[in-house]
Parts: sequence; C-alpha cells; structure tokens
Amino acid sequence: MELLLSICLGLGLSAACGFRVFVPMLVMSIAANSGHLNLIPAFAWIGSPAAIVAFAVATALEVAGYYIPWLDHFLDTLATPAAVVAGTIVTASLVGGVSPFLKWTLAVIAGGGIAGAVQTGTVLVRGLSLAGTGGIGNPLVASVELGGSILTSIIAVIAPFFAATLVLLLCGIVGYKLFRRLFLTARTA
Repeated sequence: MELLLSICLGLGLSAACGFRVFVPMLVMSIAANSGHLNLIPAFAWIGSPAAIVAFAVATALEVAGYYIPWLDHFLDTLATPAAVVAGTIVTASLVGGVSPFLKWTLAVIAGGGIAGAVQTGTVLVRGLSLAGTGGIGNPLVASVELGGSILTSIIAVIAPFFAATLVLLLCGIVGYKLFRRLFLTARTA
C-alpha cells in the first residue's frame, strides 16, 4: 500500500511539473520540511531550508517569465525537457523499498512520461493561443497553467490517490480524443 501511495503521489506531482517545473518542487520541499511528506533518504535534501529557498526563487522567476510575451515561448522550449527531468526526480524521490531498477523505471516512464505529456499539452495550448490571439491570450494561459500546477501539487500531497486518478483519467480522455481525431482524419482522407 505504501508503494502505491508513493507512486500516486509521484504521478500527481509529476503532472504538476508539466504545468510549471518548479511549483511542485517547492510544494514538495515545503511539505517534506514540515513533516507532511516522507522522502527517501537519498532525496532528503529536497526538504532542506536551502532547497526551499532555491525552489522559491526558481518558482518566482519561472512564473514571472511566463508573463513576458517573447520569453514565454523560449521558456516552453526549455521547460519541456526540464519537466521530464523534474517529473522523474519527483517520482524517484518518493518511491522507496523497491529495487533501483524498478524505482528508476517507474520514475522515468511514469513520472517523466506524465510530466512530458502534460507539458506537451501546455505547449500546444500556448501555440493555439498565439495563433488565435496573437499572443494577447498567453497571460491567461499562463495563469491557468500556474493555477493547475498549484492545485495539482496540493491535491497530490493531500489526496494522492485522488490526484493520480484524476491525472490518469484526464490523460485517458485527451488521448482518446486525439486518437479519434487522428483515426477519423486518416479514415476520411
């Protein structure tokens, strides 16, 4: 049960990394420092006061950067691989009591994969916003992404099973819709 809880927590926080890379790391750091989250010993540094400060500064810079019109697209370019790495680290820091092979396989595939999938979705939404509004709508997109990251991070720490179920359900719905769209497009062409 402990392993399942850790995986669910990792999935929820990894999905939040897809919205904003450093917000879930900050939430995780604060939760670990306050005793509300148990990290495996190798990643205990995430809950240190120095890590909280570092993640807070990185979060502030990342959030502010997404409200600068030309910088937001540049940040998306950097955020895609960074989200995968952050999702992998978040999941690996929570999964303990299993072989290193299993831990890192789960971390890379589940954590990094879900973070990358969510980040790809946000890149597509930002691109649609740029095309549809000429970039004027991007601050609204940035605000929704920030809210999604904060909300997903907090829900993941408070109710990991609910967060993982919600993330998997939303990914399934989006995947189904994309598959249908691609399948129907290929069939009619």
